[in-house]
Amino acid sequence: MHPLDRPVWASLDGAHRTLSEGDDRARRCARDVNLFASALDDSEAALAALAELVRPGEQVFVLQVPPIVVPRGLVAVKRARGVQMVATRSLAHEPVPAGLAVLGDADAADMLHLARLTEPGPFLPRTHTMGRFVGVREGTRLAGMAGERFRPPGCTEVSGVCTHPDCRGRGLARGLSAAVAARIQQRGELPFLHAWQTNVAAIRLYESLGFVTRTLVDVAVLERPPVGA
Repeated sequence: MHPLDRPVWASLDGAHRTLSEGDDRARRCARDVNLFASALDDSEAALAALAELVRPGEQVFVLQVPPIVVPRGLVAVKRARGVQMVATRSLAHEPVPAGLAVLGDADAADMLHLARLTEPGPFLPRTHTMGRFVGVREGTRLAGMAGERFRPPGCTEVSGVCTHPDCRGRGLARGLSAAVAARIQQRGELPFLHAWQTNVAAIRLYESLGFVTRTLVDVAVLERPPVGA
């Protein structure tokens, strides 16, 4: 199986092992880093290990190419389909947004605020530690950002792409996505990303940057019901 078929597992069992918990059967992101989790495969032992990582009342996100098998003890509270896209051309010469800057711990509160405002996907207080993030400020306000999330061998995911509602229509999402992807390519890695299958606008934006759909992905939010529910 290609690492991108189970990108969460390939990252949490490798580059992001220190930001996760679990064992060689299943792993999940640390609870203040992200909500994603993955089993090694669909064996009974791996699925049981995945279920053990979810406390009563907790939810985790699972994203993979194979159809998701819900472990015993968990329930799927949401299911959807997405697209997984990979870059097919160099992005080194794409225009860089004016004022582009690297974001870090000092920007964490503003990053979390922007993510909650725009909902680009699960984003927690330490999500920004998963990779390099860049952004553009207008005064004290963070106008837009994009960064890196999962890192399967030889690949890095472009993620957290979002623009403040008052700053849309200026090409920030395109410029920030391109800047992140170009940096990934400079390291000799393949940029990839995910979008909801229904998000036609995002898919068209990434296609304009030379990304093509590699495959569809299955996405589920799994929950262990609260005690007594």
